[in-house]
Amino acid sequence: MKPSPQLGSGSPGDTITPFSVSVPQADLDDLRRRLAATRLPDKESVGDWSQGVPLAKAQSLLDYWQDRYDWRKFEARLNKLPQFRTTIDGIGIHFLHVRSVHAEALPLILTHGWPGSIIEFLDVIEPLVDPVRHGGSAEDAFHLVIPSLPGFGFSDKPVEPGWHLGRTARAWATLMKRLGYPRWVAQGGDWGAGLAIVLAQQQPDGLVAAHVNWPMVFPKELPSSPTPEEQRAIDDRAGFLASGSSYFRQQASRPQTLGYGLADSPIGQAMWIYEKFWDWTDNKGAPEDALSTVAMLDNITLYWLTNSATSSARTYWENTQSGHVGHGKGRVELPMAGTVFPREIFRAPRIWAEREWPNLFYWNELDKGGHFAAFEQPTLFVRELRHAFAAIR
Repeated sequence: MKPSPQLGSGSPGDTITPFSVSVPQADLDDLRRRLAATRLPDKESVGDWSQGVPLAKAQSLLDYWQDRYDWRKFEARLNKLPQFRTTIDGIGIHFLHVRSVHAEALPLILTHGWPGSIIEFLDVIEPLVDPVRHGGSAEDAFHLVIPSLPGFGFSDKPVEPGWHLGRTARAWATLMKRLGYPRWVAQGGDWGAGLAIVLAQQQPDGLVAAHVNWPMVFPKELPSSPTPEEQRAIDDRAGFLASGSSYFRQQASRPQTLGYGLADSPIGQAMWIYEKFWDWTDNKGAPEDALSTVAMLDNITLYWLTNSATSSARTYWENTQSGHVGHGKGRVELPMAGTVFPREIFRAPRIWAEREWPNLFYWNELDKGGHFAAFEQPTLFVRELRHAFAAIR
């Protein structure tokens, strides 16, 4: 099967062009045929997730995807939102741009990570842009810009190396300038958190503060007598590197080889993502405790239909090659804010953030939620952004 073309309507260019999603029916029919022809592996030899996604869970998700899931319903939901594309540094960038009815709203750019997408933010859009109808006041309002990272979703796939966090951050600054925002803030989780931190280090015109829901602050030299909070973070990170980072090493070293299997097999693509929804969410043993089956399949199907398994995986290769992967991201002088969710991959203590972010103006640790903060806990996520940026308005 040849690489999928850009789906939808709208053409990239230096100007901003309206965009809507329209997946050819032939692509959906092909997906259903492939799902019907799935060859599953033998059953795991353990009674838990320690070898990966259990066969029964994979079969259940496959059956739902094949017999009950409706992409067109999600497509219609997405097309109700104002979507656009524009070309920045040679790459077509897809983004949502939802303006508040409140003219003085604070412009905010939200960035997803892997294996996420703009889908993570869909349930927080209305409360952020129209707070009066969602338990807040007009002073809480945001204008939202929600782009798809290069190589993800309906953004273009880079055809040359070099699209690391630094380059993407510069593209985001260009986007905010192109949209006419002289003063704005940034937020992100996963790669989006790294991007928000790099943006804050670059200090482009107009950016006044940033918030992350994964504070990536980790000392190059570990404390000799760590506090309980520091030891917790050290242990979490060590556990992740020992038993939870094989996906990272594969995508950072051989994304192209991995991509052949994921681009050809929808169930392979699904399990590559579904396993992370189990491992990184605040659940009681199953991904469905934290996220609905439909929401997970919306995200998985977006990856499949845009054939972006390989291009999204290259994000790991790009940032490893460029030195954007490692310990803490370094000192940030711009005002920074952080929220720590309890099921994050590792939970940095505030003292580490204060050392690297001398202008830390907000910090909070919550009692529920995981790595996909906006996706899992939209109400808490909205509350955190309202509280964090109140001091910046």
